[in-house]
Amino acid sequence: MTTSALIMIILTQGTVLGATIYFFRKVLKTPAKPESDSFSENDNDPR
Repeated sequence: MTTSALIMIILTQGTVLGATIYFFRKVLKTPAKPESDSFSENDNDPR
């Protein structure tokens, strides 16, 4: 393997690993949206 190929593979794997870590952290640190309870919204509706 040539030196340029080794540099290319290291940079590519580093970029992919960095992007993966960035987006995993972004997803895991985002607070969950509160979801409304669909049953409590129509408690007063006749059946």
